Amino acid sequence: MRSRCSPNQLMFDGFETEFEKWLEPDNRWVLLSRVIPWEELSAAYEMSLSVHTGRPAKDGRLVIGAVIIKHKLCLSDEETIEQIRENPYLQYFVGFTAFHKEQAFAPSLFVEIRRRMGPEVFARFENSIIARLSEHQKPETARDDDQTTPPDQQSTTHRGKLIVDATVVEQAIRYPTDLSLLNEAREISEAIIDTLHLLSGMKKKVRTYRRKARSDYLGLVKRRRPGTKRRRKAIGQQLRYLNRNLGHIEAMLDILPGLKIPLSPKQLRRYWIIRHLYDQQKQMFDSRTRRCDDRIVSIHQPHVRPIVRGKQNKAVEFGAKLGVSLNGDGVACVDHLSWDAYNEGHDLPTQVEAYRQRHGHYPEKVLADPLYGTRANRKFLKEKGIEFAGKPLGRPPKTTRSEQAASKQKRQKDYRERIPIEGKFGQGKNGYDLNYIRARTAKTSEAWIRSIFLVMNLLVLIRFLFVWIPTHMSRRVATDWEAKLCRLCAVAGRWANKQKQPTLLGTPF
Repeated sequence: MRSRCSPNQLMFDGFETEFEKWLEPDNRWVLLSRVIPWEELSAAYEMSLSVHTGRPAKDGRLVIGAVIIKHKLCLSDEETIEQIRENPYLQYFVGFTAFHKEQAFAPSLFVEIRRRMGPEVFARFENSIIARLSEHQKPETARDDDQTTPPDQQSTTHRGKLIVDATVVEQAIRYPTDLSLLNEAREISEAIIDTLHLLSGMKKKVRTYRRKARSDYLGLVKRRRPGTKRRRKAIGQQLRYLNRNLGHIEAMLDILPGLKIPLSPKQLRRYWIIRHLYDQQKQMFDSRTRRCDDRIVSIHQPHVRPIVRGKQNKAVEFGAKLGVSLNGDGVACVDHLSWDAYNEGHDLPTQVEAYRQRHGHYPEKVLADPLYGTRANRKFLKEKGIEFAGKPLGRPPKTTRSEQAASKQKRQKDYRERIPIEGKFGQGKNGYDLNYIRARTAKTSEAWIRSIFLVMNLLVLIRFLFVWIPTHMSRRVATDWEAKLCRLCAVAGRWANKQKQPTLLGTPF
């Protein structure tokens, strides 16, 4: 059930709580808490909650603040709760008005929070951040003009630039090999046979050859460089062991009385997965190929797929593929998230329309990889009056050397303007573990990925609004507060340049 209290903290001179009086106003968590639109974020999170039924849920600011702290500091669920319990600044950030010695909530609640935060919730998060930036950047005269301008005329203007690209965020799984997957599936089938044997009441357990199968598996993996013939022979052995166990499981299920399968949901799910895994591996073994459709590379996370990227250091990546768009302010939005490989060039029209919905107008220019420069995409952008920053198709026109040099220089400038989205991917993967997603299910993994982009967008928000001075401060206090903040930023900048590390707020100002 939704909570009724407001997530905003109202502060007036002389009426601060004892908890707030001794907190440093220039602390990074205090500054970040003042620029986040808590009311909008809490309303977006509470969309998934029931209005009347259920127990009262945790406060929206507490939940969202805990998610931000977790991904900002790259902590586990348990460590995040402990850090909030021990740190008064983190307690202030999540909305507490007094120091709490108890846990804010159970660490296991993070799993349910990630299940509730779907794509619609994060879309509203992105829109609230963009709206906050537009309010800060738009002058007062422009606001009055926009209020008198009809919405249809506002949407036909072209302002700003749109940068689009795709990347793969890797899942935290063991590197998959055919032999290791078959060995794990065989061990799971043996555990299921042990469970069914206890329920069947049979005196003699069916033979599984588990010791010999384990010995055959270790006989190959302990070799430093096994040949192709040895590896194929070992895979064939594990396939036969697994096929024998699956036959025993089906026979034992047939003799058990009752229509309900006497397995737990976890065991039943794994049985279906290893059955499908056996069919895929048998098909590749018989046809002597190394690929198949919807190939399973992890039994515990069967939604993960191998995605061939052709990168220099990694030819294949295992995780979700993202189609991301970046506006001129540096706000990154995940427009497409898929666990299967796809051609990101088809996302461009959808991303342009999504930009129009977020900002109320089309971009002037689209900066993208040459893969996006298809004839269909160029035709779509031409119809919308949008410039595509890329090399034109067809034979180069006959021009002078100066014109060719100017054209080449323009293309190089457009290419350099596309670098920020690559930097955004690097920031997420190197600073916030975007390349090591540790959630188990597909839905919670998607929420994990989008939460990291939420944290990076909030850092963009504070970069624009960190010089904001609260209106309740007097001019003398405001001047002192601004001076402290400037000194803090200067010290953080010098320390970052010396240590080659990000600043206190996670990104350079």
